[in-house]
Amino acid sequence: MKASQQDRQAVADEARIIEDWHAASAESVLGTLQSAPGGLAEDDALARLQRHGYNRLPEAPRPGVFARFLAQFHNILIYVLLACAGVTALLQHWVDTIVILAVVFANAMIGFIQEGKAESAMDAIRRILAPQASVYRDGQRRSIAADGLVPGDVVFVEAGDKVPADLRLLQAHGLSAQEAILTGESVPVSKRSDAVAGMPPLGDRTSMAFAGTLVTAGQGRGVVVATGAHTELGRISGMLAQVEELTTPLVRQMQGFARWLTFLILALSVVLLAYGYFVVGQDFAELFMAVVSLAVSAIPEGLPAVLSITLALGAQAMARRNAIVRRLPAIETIGSVSVICTDKTGTLTRNEMMVVSVLGARGLYAVEGTGYEPAGAVRLDTAQVEPGEHAVLDELARAFALCNDATLQQHDDAWTVAGDPMEGALLACAAKLGTNAHDMRTEWTRTDAIPFDARHAYMATLNHDHEHRAFILVKGAPERILAMCMHQRAADGGDEPVAPSHWQREIDAVAAQGQRVLAFAQRAVEPGQTVLEHSDLARLTLLGMVGMIDPPRVEATQAVAECRTAGIRVKMITGDHAKTAAAIGRQVGLVNANTVLTGSDLDALGDAALAAAVNDCDVFARTSPTHKLRLVTALQAQGKTVAMTGDGVNDAPALKRADIGIAMGRKGSEAAREASDLVLADDNFASIVAAVREGRTVYNNIRKVISWMLPTNAGEALIISLALMAGFALPVIPIQILWINLVTEATLGLALAFEPADAATMRQAPRPRHAAILSGALVWHIALVSLLFLGFTYGVYLYAIGRGYPLELARTLALNTIVVLELFHLFFIRNIDSPRLGWHALKATPAVWLTTGILVVAQLAVTYVPALQAVFGTAAVPMADALLVVGTGVLLFAIVETEKQLRLRLRSRHA
Repeated sequence: MKASQQDRQAVADEARIIEDWHAASAESVLGTLQSAPGGLAEDDALARLQRHGYNRLPEAPRPGVFARFLAQFHNILIYVLLACAGVTALLQHWVDTIVILAVVFANAMIGFIQEGKAESAMDAIRRILAPQASVYRDGQRRSIAADGLVPGDVVFVEAGDKVPADLRLLQAHGLSAQEAILTGESVPVSKRSDAVAGMPPLGDRTSMAFAGTLVTAGQGRGVVVATGAHTELGRISGMLAQVEELTTPLVRQMQGFARWLTFLILALSVVLLAYGYFVVGQDFAELFMAVVSLAVSAIPEGLPAVLSITLALGAQAMARRNAIVRRLPAIETIGSVSVICTDKTGTLTRNEMMVVSVLGARGLYAVEGTGYEPAGAVRLDTAQVEPGEHAVLDELARAFALCNDATLQQHDDAWTVAGDPMEGALLACAAKLGTNAHDMRTEWTRTDAIPFDARHAYMATLNHDHEHRAFILVKGAPERILAMCMHQRAADGGDEPVAPSHWQREIDAVAAQGQRVLAFAQRAVEPGQTVLEHSDLARLTLLGMVGMIDPPRVEATQAVAECRTAGIRVKMITGDHAKTAAAIGRQVGLVNANTVLTGSDLDALGDAALAAAVNDCDVFARTSPTHKLRLVTALQAQGKTVAMTGDGVNDAPALKRADIGIAMGRKGSEAAREASDLVLADDNFASIVAAVREGRTVYNNIRKVISWMLPTNAGEALIISLALMAGFALPVIPIQILWINLVTEATLGLALAFEPADAATMRQAPRPRHAAILSGALVWHIALVSLLFLGFTYGVYLYAIGRGYPLELARTLALNTIVVLELFHLFFIRNIDSPRLGWHALKATPAVWLTTGILVVAQLAVTYVPALQAVFGTAAVPMADALLVVGTGVLLFAIVETEKQLRLRLRSRHA
């Protein structure tokens, strides 16, 4: 059922005009939407469905499988190789053609398989919408598909439901909703039907229930004010579709390098072709094939495949450390990250409420433990106490268990809560105080209750036991409970007049640590009372209070410290309250956790002020998806490489915009995972540090591959160029050049992908965002090694010619010389950053020895097997000459290692 373009425009205009549904009265909202408390008529609903369309999110277009496969060939180096393959085919050099095409196709398949997941963040968000909705039509309640809802429908929601559309609440009875998926705040928000004035943050619009959020308690009725793309969820998905996804530094640098190298190769080829034909007077067909040989020798055709394999091996290593890679180039990007923008809830914290403080007449008790697990010590002034020795703790534990609607459940070794997370935390605390909630509820039967409501800010129960005793138990906001209390439980177990000023100081001290405070009180009543009224809640006795918090992960503090050592700044961006965010920031060790900027503060800052704020502040609270996106963009504008971690739909746009998006795998939304580059399988912030270490190792290995491959290719190109300019016969023919590049890059180049992490990897500063692949030191190394290749290869070749060897044998010696030089160059590159050469530096990995063995066997086969001699134009090499070839490799290693040591010593003297 489709809406016309005109109708859709009218709906969009209406959505832009009416942004303050929360501030309007229920009656005016119904009037604006031309609805009624009994809902819409069925005919009216169908007509509105025609105009508004289905309650779905728009689907983004996607490339097909074939288009994604073709995209793997979109690389200028690949274009040049394909052109070379075409030329060799025209010249009927079929072996050359087949080898080039095999390399190109293998590279495309690796990229296609590793990066074949299409962008599906929109689908993930769409699946969050509830499949069914309980709606009133023609005054009767019925269940319909949620995508059939229209503005004006009246919907009923209760505990356990997923809100199917944005609702302006008409009625709310103990209603609360978990909105972390939109706001990042872990504590459920209490809802009410009263209008909320102004334009408060999303989490404070208590008269609204938003699509995709989960009802955790109570029940309510609301009128649909927005569906599909016009919901808050849809607005975020729209932002996600519009976010520009940045390329990674590696992809960007490799594209620039490929363009530069292609231009250089083509220019050199044209110059040599013209010089050889017009100046030297060589035959054009032979000359053209020699120029093709030059292009093949200069192009590192194995580089794309080796890079893809290196990244794939890095992906496997990260997976073993619980970091699942969705896009291969993201592996090296995580290694260059200089700022991590992290969500608080579920990332730095456990996303589980826990009681950490109990305030009683004797003082402040500290409660230990992990999450909802009902085990942990209780301490008073650092000394562990037995709950039975403190009567007030027994009374508080009884209140925790009875004035409570939640239950704790154990699945394997994990404890979860069914119901309100804060009530689950109270049950865990009761167990730590020696009280079993199930036994307590069996002993004390609940006969009546007043459910929690934001208007009165408390919950109360009336309980009776088998000994004909009855108690009213109350929990709620401290200021509300204090106002209802006449006495407080004294240290000796008796009663004394309540001291509000004392309790207020205690509340302020606990709240300053980011803890949410609940107060508990009770009053004995006559056994015959079975009905509980609000008027009964007077002359209460205050038992005490609790402070609870979503605690940091045990590993979070260590992970943040390791990030600091690695030169990475961690910034918390959360939808939670400022005090809570600051407290968590201090606990995990953020650099500047005492300065907090809220979303409203950010709205008041211009771009220049924001740029200063993101540098000086590490805690941002009460933020919206727009704020997160703006902060990430501001950091990137300053040249920072930014990682964004998150788990909610509200994080998805920033995850996509960031250089590296890291989503939580267990508790994160599917939308966040699909918008990210990395997914943490264990939701553990500490796994990010492991991912950074692996990312830096991968980049170091990629740098080693490039540092090894470019000098060898440049040396081969120099050898061909000199022959063309001097009019010599080629020391190595094109098929031999292809063989060298294919066999060495598939063995020796790949061996570098297995190099282990250096001990100093996490003690180095992040790589600059715009650091070039071709540094000055690498350019010098390329020049030095290529000249050494030129000298040693021509030295051996001319030695063979001088001794009267056949041309095939001379070329075979040159071919083997190049291979041996590349092998010894590999051993140098493995330790290119090592300040001294020792046994540890010379000791190779199993991958190096394995690939060396494969290379030696392959090279012996090409040299001595007759069938391969016919294909590659080689001849058997005498043993004495073979030793001479090996000697050139040893000499090369000695020269470049000596140069490195001299250069490092000179640099240290000038440092």
